[in-house]
Amino acid sequence: MNYLAKSLSLYFEGIKTPILKKKILITLGILVLFRFIAHIPVPGVNLTLLRSFFAQNQLLSLLDIFSGGTLANFSIAALGLNPYINASIMLQMLAFVIPELKALQKEGEYGRAKINQYTRIITIPLAAFQAFAMYGILHSQNIIGGLNILTMTALITSMVAGTMIMIFLGELINDFGVGNGISIIIFAGIISRLPVGLIQTLALSDFSNPETLFNILLFAALAFGIIFAVVMVEEAVLRVPINYAKRAQVTYLPIKVNVAGVMPIIFAVSLASLPSLLGQALVKNANPAIASFAYQLTKIFSQTSITHIIFYFVLVIGFTFFYASVVFKPHDVADELRKSGGFMPGIRPGIATENRLQFLLNRVVLIGAVFLGLIAVVPSIIQKITGVTSLTIGGTSVLIVVSVILELTRKIENVVQMHHYEKLSY
Repeated sequence: MNYLAKSLSLYFEGIKTPILKKKILITLGILVLFRFIAHIPVPGVNLTLLRSFFAQNQLLSLLDIFSGGTLANFSIAALGLNPYINASIMLQMLAFVIPELKALQKEGEYGRAKINQYTRIITIPLAAFQAFAMYGILHSQNIIGGLNILTMTALITSMVAGTMIMIFLGELINDFGVGNGISIIIFAGIISRLPVGLIQTLALSDFSNPETLFNILLFAALAFGIIFAVVMVEEAVLRVPINYAKRAQVTYLPIKVNVAGVMPIIFAVSLASLPSLLGQALVKNANPAIASFAYQLTKIFSQTSITHIIFYFVLVIGFTFFYASVVFKPHDVADELRKSGGFMPGIRPGIATENRLQFLLNRVVLIGAVFLGLIAVVPSIIQKITGVTSLTIGGTSVLIVVSVILELTRKIENVVQMHHYEKLSY
């Protein structure tokens, strides 16, 4: 309750801040444009058959949630930001083996601009490949017309252009709005779909059946439990005491339990869906061997299969550690402490401090990684037991929504504090 009261007071105070009001209006304007683009369909697609196909396919329904409904509408932004996210993953992994990329990461604003440019370039072929795979899936279900080179080229080109527009909108939010552009757009897509999903669930539910009522109550309890757990873990911080040779007071170095935020979930969803999507694209191939392999791949990596759940869980944990290593670098922190005369009590400056920070980081991140992994897969496990498909969407969606709201609250608080500081400095 105290956190909610703080958030509301911060919101009303922020509305009075001119610079924050401008950022919020710009962000809302970009989101309105995003929702407009989400309803511009690609020509040549039977939308009635498409929505029926999506309703029967849990994996595509989940991907549709992350694309903000653009996939079910098959709009020009149907691919969403998935190609960009995959390109970002590739570049961050390549930085560990390519010294030039690793050096760019250390060059501040110039390095980030260069890496962003490379990410955009890699996004184009990835988006084209995913658009072609999506075309193959829809063609195999007779949702789109026959194989026509001109039609296929126009479809792929428009979908790649839609992805690049989404990236542009996300970067506009980063530069002129408030919050992380990618997270905000995914957040807006999830929020826009929640009322539709809720109405459909209530309309199709038989409340006279005790089992149905139990499943809905279980879903509500799970949602509130996830919200409570996410808020607790997001606010949890390990405070590492730091002393300074020329100061009497003790300061603290904060290490967040969930230092990676919501990005590992987004990365894991993008990669965990690839085997099943590939299988669905090739399941009706003319070659019997390829079709059989695709069928087995689809079956093994179906959303409620044990293989998919384990694969998804491992990906979330792996990406949490990977992203934490990018966000928090013990070597750089230890070096900065040494230069400023800071040290951890009982730990020598330099390599000993770096090792201690790495030790603490690994254990703190492990807690956050297991938490994110459980949040990601527990709804799938419960859905496998109860048969309620909406639970699978609920867990990950609630996690992202709550995490983005908490991140936005911190961003708004920073802007408000900066505004007050500037007023006091005059």
